[in-house]
Amino acid sequence: MNLSTFLGPADWLVFSFVLLSTFALVIWGNLRRPSLDDGSARVLDMLLMGRRLTLPFFTMTLVATWYGGILPVTEYAYQYGLYSWITQGGFWYLAYLVFAFLMVKRIRAGAARSMPELLGQLFGQRAAKVSAWFNLFNVLPVAYIASLGFFLQKLFGGEHLFLWMAMGTLVVLIYSSGGGLRSVVYSDVIQFAVMCTAVFLVIVFSWGQHGSPLSLMQHPNIPAGHWKPFGDGVPISDTLVWGLVAVGTLVDPNFYQRCLAAKSDRTARNGILLATGVWLLFDFCTCFGALYARAHLPEADSATAYLQYAVQLLPPGVKGFLLAGVLATILSTLDSYLFLAGTTLAHDILPGGEKNRPRVLQAGIWVVAAVALGMTLFFVDGPLVGIWKVFGGFTTACLLVPVLCGLMLPGKIPEIRFVLSCLCAALSMICFYFLRGHMGAFWAGLDPFYPGVLISLILLALPIGSRIERGN
Repeated sequence: MNLSTFLGPADWLVFSFVLLSTFALVIWGNLRRPSLDDGSARVLDMLLMGRRLTLPFFTMTLVATWYGGILPVTEYAYQYGLYSWITQGGFWYLAYLVFAFLMVKRIRAGAARSMPELLGQLFGQRAAKVSAWFNLFNVLPVAYIASLGFFLQKLFGGEHLFLWMAMGTLVVLIYSSGGGLRSVVYSDVIQFAVMCTAVFLVIVFSWGQHGSPLSLMQHPNIPAGHWKPFGDGVPISDTLVWGLVAVGTLVDPNFYQRCLAAKSDRTARNGILLATGVWLLFDFCTCFGALYARAHLPEADSATAYLQYAVQLLPPGVKGFLLAGVLATILSTLDSYLFLAGTTLAHDILPGGEKNRPRVLQAGIWVVAAVALGMTLFFVDGPLVGIWKVFGGFTTACLLVPVLCGLMLPGKIPEIRFVLSCLCAALSMICFYFLRGHMGAFWAGLDPFYPGVLISLILLALPIGSRIERGN
């Protein structure tokens, strides 16, 4: 399906205006960047916008950054109904509240510039390096590069998906790599407004033409199992994994970065609470938008059913706005993840002084973009939502328990225990993944997340390695 066949001149005009507005706002924001002579100040400005992120900007950039997977989420909702809202929404809201009320002050207390730097203050430099590598794996934007490529291919046509992924990533690099976090934040302002308005318009026009969302409950094209919040025949272990992946928000470097960039503890806490309200409404719109698509396009490809339904539903001009909104959700997350992955590589992993750090940070962004683009070749044939489960689940299982112990019980966990916990959890997950097929039906259906967390807990709880710890 080529989406461009549904678009007219008004749609292309609106679509182009949104993109040009994004680029213009990024340029304007970069022009407002202060001139700094001190190397440390320049690094702080690039990494955290000088810790001057106000509540409106904090909320908009957090919302836009955290919701780049609109295509896999609507695909999941098309296939599973309300179960997608629980796994991709409900679990996460609880994690956001925990983060806002229990984590913000602890994270900001050390005045660190990144999550690994914070862990270095809590445990030591080896812990900082280990956590930096896990963070890099977590924020490699493989799913979002793939989503961008799929979207551009569906919009313009053609068979070379990888070419669309590469071209889209190049555009993001050009507009976002020069100004640091400031470029990302200012682009998120436009993207936030467009993405939220676009998904809301799909519900408004669907309600007007096909009836309220409640009327969908009686629609013959929507299976009854779609209205079961915890799924129809889905193993409880799979559902719990999504809940535990959502808890990974507590160790997500994007949240840490925005909190460290906020002007105050209150700004960070209130911004997360406001963002949670926006996410709840946004998830309602995407979930029920996908269900409208299921009702009226029951034979469509689930990966693109939402887009296909929307461009057939909306009037001229609004179609272009909707597609710009979908693109905005992808771009807003992709540029944030590229920036964070690049700065993790350059600032937290590579050695070096502060003098030329801004240029090194920019180079790091281009390097991780190339790595992530290459990794899409291994994941592009599967469901994109599964990429989150692999990357997010792996990192969460290894970092969640030791990081929380360090924040909640500072000084109680030695550095060597932190390092062993992370590395052994990772090794156990890898081994379990390759061996579970030979361990019986129960083990074959168990996600590697569980043994990873279990090993992490054991290594932190048992009195092992005491001689090493005393020597450390």
